[in-house]
Amino acid sequence: MSNDLTRGGANYGFFFDQSLCTGCKACQVACKDKHDLPVGVTWRRVVEYSGGSWRIEGSTVTPNVFTYYTSMACNHCENPVCMQVCPTTAMSKREDGTVYVDESKCVGCRYCQWACPYGAPQLDPRTGHMTKCDLCYDYRSTGQDPACVSACPSRALDWGPIDELRERHGDQAGIAPLPDPSLTEPHLVIKPHRDAQSWDAGTGAIANPKEI
Repeated sequence: MSNDLTRGGANYGFFFDQSLCTGCKACQVACKDKHDLPVGVTWRRVVEYSGGSWRIEGSTVTPNVFTYYTSMACNHCENPVCMQVCPTTAMSKREDGTVYVDESKCVGCRYCQWACPYGAPQLDPRTGHMTKCDLCYDYRSTGQDPACVSACPSRALDWGPIDELRERHGDQAGIAPLPDPSLTEPHLVIKPHRDAQSWDAGTGAIANPKEI
């Protein structure tokens, strides 16, 4: 990856290796700490998705259950619906492809939050403005990785130009419980967990809905 971490035309995004994630939430905590987010505002969230069944043979019951985690933030989509619904053009995209909120224009109407299938934009009650992940633009401007990526002890998170990430890891982005990726074309690549299910064939349920 280029040393210029805010390069125009790079179209940055995230890579997430689901097979390595243990659900420790270090990424989530690092994000909240770095951006000094209040209680109730969480730009990066870790979703626990669980399910399964069992097989009965005679008097023997054999369980077949699964759980996997998905670390999720703004995916800096190719087709960001948050920008389309924003009535004040506060939701903007930088030349490097990352989506951010221009707080001088934001009126806190929450249309972007309701439209985003990932629920990425969130209202900061302290300011009355929408907020969201900008892929740590200030860190990148000084040559540093985003806080969530640096904090991951399993190295399950990475980032970079989306074309480079897809070349190295493929183009999978539609893992349950995430939505259909064709809706917004997220700049996200997932290496699926061994038990991962497709977005349109999920049989599990979110085990920690109050956390996300």
